[in-house]
Amino acid sequence: MWEWFSAPDYWAARFVVQHLLAVGYLMGFLSAVRQFRGLLGERGLTPIPRFLARVPFGQAPSLFHLHYSDRFFAGAAWLGVAGSTLALVGVADIAPLWASMALWLVLWLLYLSIVNVGQVWYSFGWESLLLEAGFLAIFLGPAAMQPPAPVLWLLCWLLFRLEFGAGLIKLRGDTCWRDFTALYYHHETQPMPGPLSRWFHWLPRPLHRFEVAANHGTQLVVPFLLFAPQPVATAAALIIVITQVWLVLSGNFAWLNLVTITLAFAAMDSWLLRWVTPTPPPLADPPRWFVALVLAVTVGFVVLSYWPVRNMLGRRQVMNRSFNKLHLGNTYGAFGSVTRTRYEVVVEGAADADAPWQEYEFKGKPGDPHRRPPQVAPYHLRLDWLMWFLAISPSYGRTWLPNLVEALLRNEEQVLRLLRHNPFPESPPLLVRAELYRYRFTTRTERRETGAFWIRSRVSEFVPPLTLGDLKC
Repeated sequence: MWEWFSAPDYWAARFVVQHLLAVGYLMGFLSAVRQFRGLLGERGLTPIPRFLARVPFGQAPSLFHLHYSDRFFAGAAWLGVAGSTLALVGVADIAPLWASMALWLVLWLLYLSIVNVGQVWYSFGWESLLLEAGFLAIFLGPAAMQPPAPVLWLLCWLLFRLEFGAGLIKLRGDTCWRDFTALYYHHETQPMPGPLSRWFHWLPRPLHRFEVAANHGTQLVVPFLLFAPQPVATAAALIIVITQVWLVLSGNFAWLNLVTITLAFAAMDSWLLRWVTPTPPPLADPPRWFVALVLAVTVGFVVLSYWPVRNMLGRRQVMNRSFNKLHLGNTYGAFGSVTRTRYEVVVEGAADADAPWQEYEFKGKPGDPHRRPPQVAPYHLRLDWLMWFLAISPSYGRTWLPNLVEALLRNEEQVLRLLRHNPFPESPPLLVRAELYRYRFTTRTERRETGAFWIRSRVSEFVPPLTLGDLKC
């Protein structure tokens, strides 16, 4: 009866998509649990209560407009951790249709509420990507029901917009993408290098040029093949997965790569995935109300697609833009421009005017030249990422940098938890300053002789030495 609606050959695809998406949600909620007090809490760098006081519900729909306290936020974030864990271990698979939908709906509402009050810390494209994919997961159904083909098509359409938009912004943006030299710089200057980034940086330049060419093919040609008959669609999805794994190895991009890989599985039929998923149970037809609901959602996404399509086809394409407050039907993209030189803001404190300056160490971003860049993704260190933007322009820190300096001068516990090392554990420093340094990866010879991963040189003063009295002036 529902042959036109159902896609039984994609049962395994739905299984993989739902479980990987649960991992993405888990990373998002864990990031909120561990970092919100220092970033967004009542004593954080950009407190949510201040944001709620000036931004109405219509501009930022969130449960926290009803009530906010740090304890309430923590409860919502922990509820998200519990819900995503339930989805990961398969509770949504065996639940009735209404219960499965309710679980995914709660996850989406909770994360939407966090993102919409997250301010600058939640301004990354992968937040909207997780929300858009998470919203579609509400309508995938439990394991005992036929997978709905329209939702799988919408997931592929989301992947198309993600990849094709990213490809277009590169081709239209920095000239280094058109002359195939982008990766001469990118591995060294990307926001948060990983353990293998230095190795990738020193690969032969002809290979870097090949990487750029392969990237253009993967993002500008392969996405069209997601809508081709099988096995072409599966082959296209595999190319995207391989490319994303390459990106995972070469840098830290939170859960962007994880969710992209998740979406790619929506295009794969059971011929490939049957080897890694359980045997499907007998599949029931969906109820009429569910079919009607899915068709309404599909029509809604067709309408919402007008804005991202117009953006992709327009001459002034923008990256990572949500055209509505629900973060549905977004436009995506990354690295339309590539920085050629890496700068880092190094924050230091001193116990008094005559004492030596001691450096604050961050968890992920480069600091100590002898420290190997860590593997962070699919987790996300929000302050570390904003420090990369800060080194590009002080304007990126306008809303939070003065508060960070004050928090360090007061030894604010919640903010210090965002850092790897506090050089003043007993009492706060009298002075805090920030210096701008240029960083570059060591060559093989330099690495062998010094044991360092980076060579750094001071460029200029970024923030002059400040005391608490200076901040009050």
